[in-house]
Amino acid sequence: MKQLFIISILLLSIPTLYAKTSVGIIQGTVMDSETAEVLPFVDLIIEQKGVIVGGTQSNMDGVFEFTHLDSGLYDVKANFIGYQSIQLKAIPLLEKEIKTIKVNMNPSAISLDTYVITEYKNKLINKGNTTVRSVVSEENFSNMACRSAPSITSGVYSYDNSGNHNVRGSRNNSYYFDGKKEAVSSHEEYSSFEDNRFKKVELNPLSTFSIDVDNASYTNIRRFINQGQKPPVNAVRIEEMVNYFSYDYPQPNGDLPFSITTEYTDCPWNTDHKLVHIGIQGKEILLENAPSNNLVFLIDVSGSMSSPDKLGLLKTGLYLLVDQLRKQDRVAIVVYAGAAGLVLSSTSGAKKGEIKRVIEQLTSGGSTAGGEGINLAYEVAKKNFISKGNNRIILATDGDFNVGVSNQKELIQLIESKRNDDIFLTVLGFGTGNLRDATMEQLADKGNGNYNYIDNALEAKKVFVTELGGTLITIAKDVKVQVEFNPEQVKGYRLIGYVNRKLQDEDFNDDTKDAGEIGSGHTVTMLYEVIPANSLEDNFNIDALKYQHDPTTKELVELQNEILTVKFRFKKPKGTSSILISQVLLNTSVPLNKATQNCRFSASVASFGMLLRDSKYKGEFNYPQVIELAKNSKGDDDDGTRSEFIRLVEMVAVL
Repeated sequence: MKQLFIISILLLSIPTLYAKTSVGIIQGTVMDSETAEVLPFVDLIIEQKGVIVGGTQSNMDGVFEFTHLDSGLYDVKANFIGYQSIQLKAIPLLEKEIKTIKVNMNPSAISLDTYVITEYKNKLINKGNTTVRSVVSEENFSNMACRSAPSITSGVYSYDNSGNHNVRGSRNNSYYFDGKKEAVSSHEEYSSFEDNRFKKVELNPLSTFSIDVDNASYTNIRRFINQGQKPPVNAVRIEEMVNYFSYDYPQPNGDLPFSITTEYTDCPWNTDHKLVHIGIQGKEILLENAPSNNLVFLIDVSGSMSSPDKLGLLKTGLYLLVDQLRKQDRVAIVVYAGAAGLVLSSTSGAKKGEIKRVIEQLTSGGSTAGGEGINLAYEVAKKNFISKGNNRIILATDGDFNVGVSNQKELIQLIESKRNDDIFLTVLGFGTGNLRDATMEQLADKGNGNYNYIDNALEAKKVFVTELGGTLITIAKDVKVQVEFNPEQVKGYRLIGYVNRKLQDEDFNDDTKDAGEIGSGHTVTMLYEVIPANSLEDNFNIDALKYQHDPTTKELVELQNEILTVKFRFKKPKGTSSILISQVLLNTSVPLNKATQNCRFSASVASFGMLLRDSKYKGEFNYPQVIELAKNSKGDDDDGTRSEFIRLVEMVAVL
């Protein structure tokens, strides 16, 4: 209710943005009455005295508007698949009035059958020095799966966006810090971190890190903004925001799995600095030409997954994925709550009806034995391993592991121990209130996989259909980046984002060191803020070195015009030895307005992230400037994601 109140206040402020009109307006927001999530694409009609006088559809933010209305009484009707139809009657509208209403829709009640367990994962229980193996019966599991979900008190999230305070309060409606994790609302957790600092090239010429194709941070902060709230600081990972969007990089030539694009321009938020833009484009492999898939859906059916934006939304996404499967693909389904069970043995993708029936029958209840489920999923994947295929576990959860192996460190160690079996991991996050973002991000990072947060049905379609190739088909693994800056041209640099992806310089040539993966068609974008060598700026707070100066090591003339050399190491999906490629960026800087749309739009997203984090590096840049930069570099925007980004920035600007 508090969230709805905030949104109502925001909506009440909107009329001041409109010019005066001689006729009235009825506007508002459509929301899920249980989760307070906004509902896009809801069909609405408005009637006066039983006659339809207008029709519209809610936008991506759930907002709708009826204009050019005369004074009088109006009825507003709303219809949406999966929700009960609603009618708001006798809404009074005065002349020239702009009236704001709330439309709260109730999900339709759907009765589902109980699923059948075909295999069980026995659970080890320690009693003193004795280990007892407990056998889970079908009756026990069914009873567990039908328990009601725990009640979670909703509330307005209040934030101290500095991110530096040890704030504690009511766990129901505030956020607090606990060690290195930031917890939001009842149980949401985010790993805390600081932005990368500037490095002095004279002392630190190398920047080494693992690539990252995760994009969960962007969809998660979109969820907060759509609810009328600024996201917590540590939910904002700038590289995941930038990499949510696709960019127009060239497809690779020859046998290389990806192409490299570099660019050098002015920094929009600090005109004394420069911006280095590095983009890589993964080779696109059509799904019909891809190797066979051995997939194991590992599904959290605990009580915390009971709401429509969790298990309900997941099932919608899985239906979409199943529709894309071929007969040579295979799917197994493992569920976990108080225990773990195999509810669908490995089944051909040709049997779509059978797979969907099992998905349809999933219900939630009980506590969460995440570690037991992960163990069983890897066993099933290994048992049905396809030697020349794609072997992957798709873990879908809110991350609320609280029974069995639940400690984040233990879960990560478990995932790492399975990594060498050439079985990749995709982690899908759902829901609000108890989201374990920190745990899920680490599981994906350590499990040769990627992490997505799904906040609505359109995002489910994006992950399970539009970008399915990138989700399922790995084209390169253990991809590392090492950038060497030329001190003749660069005094200092700062990598934007990738804070938890940094590696030691010596890790770059170490093939035993794990790094990120690139899927079919994936793009990865990296940005550096650079201090030119001729700058008088010297805020590094580091004394000059006494013994390193050697006047005989003057750079050759032909090398002096190089800004940097970027090197990539990667392995083929089933390879053990890395391959090295490199590319030089010359000092051919162009003004920002002459830079590519790729560079300018990624810069607008990065600057938005810095504003959300209240970064000390954001300079004097503000939300209107972010909006202007994004609008001028939006491009064709076929999927509408860039227009949606601009709307999100506009919403935050008025919060």
